[in-house]
Parts: sequence; C-alpha cells; structure tokens
Amino acid sequence: MSFKEFQKELSAIGYKLWLKLQRLPKADPVEIVCFFIIILFIVTMLSMMIVACSFCCSCFYDGKSKEKATMTEVQPENDLQN
Repeated sequence: MSFKEFQKELSAIGYKLWLKLQRLPKADPVEIVCFFIIILFIVTMLSMMIVACSFCCSCFYDGKSKEKATMTEVQPENDLQN
C-alpha cells in the first residue's frame, strides 16, 4: 500500500467518523453506547502502547542498557544419606 493510498484511506475513515459524530445527537441510545465503547477501546489501546513504549525507553537511560541479572548455575547437593 503506497503512502497516497494510505492517506486516502485515513481521510475516508476520518470523514466517516466526522459524519458519525454529527449524527450522534439523533442516534439511538444503543448506537451511542456502541460508539463510545469503540472510542474507549481505541483510547485504551493507545494508552497501553504509550505506557509500553515509555517503559521500553526507560530501560535505556543514558544510552546504555541497564545491567541484567546474571544467571548462576545451581549444582545438586551431595548425597547426605551415606
């Protein structure tokens, strides 16, 4: 998909959303609730992405990755029954 096609598609979605918002005061209560549930879902997903990105960026403070815990190998205990 080229950038022009993507831009047209995004513009079409924005136009449909604008029409939906204009008709919202005259809509059925069920349609209003469904619309706000969809908007709430989109806002939730965007906020989760922002939190995830900010957490990921905080791991590289000062341009260096934070030290990771080193794994230690666990040795079995000697048999004490003898």
